[in-house]
Amino acid sequence: MIRKKYIIIILISIIFIILVSNLYNMYRISHAKINVVLKKDLKLEFRDTKKVSDFIESINGKIINDYTIDSTKVGRKEVKFKFINDENIKVEYKYKINVVDVTPPVVWLNNSYSVTVGTDSTFVDNILCGDDSDSNPVCQIDGDYDLTKEGVYPVTFKATDKSGNITEKSFNLKVYKPVVNNNTNTARNVTKTYFEDVVAKYKNDKTKIGIDVSEWQGEIDFEKIKEAGVEFIIIRVGGTKGTEMDYFLDKQFKRNIENANKYNIPVGIYFFTYSGSSKEAIKNAKWVLKQIKGYKIDLPIAFDWEDFSDFNNYNLSFYELTKMADDFLKTVEREGYKGMLYGSKTYLEKIWLETKYDTWLAHYVDNTNYEGDYKIWQICDDGIIDGINGPVDINIMY
Repeated sequence: MIRKKYIIIILISIIFIILVSNLYNMYRISHAKINVVLKKDLKLEFRDTKKVSDFIESINGKIINDYTIDSTKVGRKEVKFKFINDENIKVEYKYKINVVDVTPPVVWLNNSYSVTVGTDSTFVDNILCGDDSDSNPVCQIDGDYDLTKEGVYPVTFKATDKSGNITEKSFNLKVYKPVVNNNTNTARNVTKTYFEDVVAKYKNDKTKIGIDVSEWQGEIDFEKIKEAGVEFIIIRVGGTKGTEMDYFLDKQFKRNIENANKYNIPVGIYFFTYSGSSKEAIKNAKWVLKQIKGYKIDLPIAFDWEDFSDFNNYNLSFYELTKMADDFLKTVEREGYKGMLYGSKTYLEKIWLETKYDTWLAHYVDNTNYEGDYKIWQICDDGIIDGINGPVDINIMY
């Protein structure tokens, strides 16, 4: 009984000591010296990478976690952090910054744009008008024109985002009557790029030459393409049928990947998508992972989004578009694969924002002047190689 009494006294004493200690700490924290002087300019540009300390002129202590502030949403933002002051007391401090967008919208226009007589005013929606942070910039044409009458009308396309950034592009709107051409024998200028010529020009110790294929290449003779020198192959697994999100498996996918594995040709995968959100992109990635399970995949899985002719109707900012791709690639990388973003030179430069994933560049020239980093360069879509009837894309991997 006496022993039990001592245990109770000890427990009460411990609780009392903890309580007193907590009260003392609370007192110290509430009376701790906090001397933080903020910088005058508390603005952070959209998607810029600045840390908590970048907005502090002076502080009487050391910041515990000098983290990078999230700047992916325009507007006022509260920044909280903890620091150890010069009395060795851990205290919390917060300040507010303003995340601002200073980048004007992108208007995809040349010096002229043509429509047929009778076109309605919704043709404006077909001119790509987008912004890095605003998913719905105001896009309009200023100037007088008559869509019922042939003519060339000098007008200005004006795009304004929510932050007040403006892009204006002057161009000639050409309204014309279509000409009926009954000549069905119009000659087409068909070009050809021979695989062996690409090998001769670009193959070295730091490169590999390969192709990317889909059902459009029909039944490929893998023995022949292997003999021709194909060092890797990127195979379309499938895609989505428009924005309805109905999946389709490429008709030649299983045959292509089974034969590529059989002939020990390193394989990459690409998925053609009309995804309109990160949620859909993640769903896409999970579908792809199911289709490729059990096969040997040596190279990256590429996210291929190309519906820029209808971009305005997606209501996406460039940040949201890029995040969509990032979330797809993040999902496949969690399963041990490598991710890659596919894009043409102009869209990579003007639309897609920076990403940490590898880039598969499409630029059909002899010497690309694309200044960004890229892992694979799709050099042409008119490639000729023994084992495939018809044209095929040829790629260089670095």
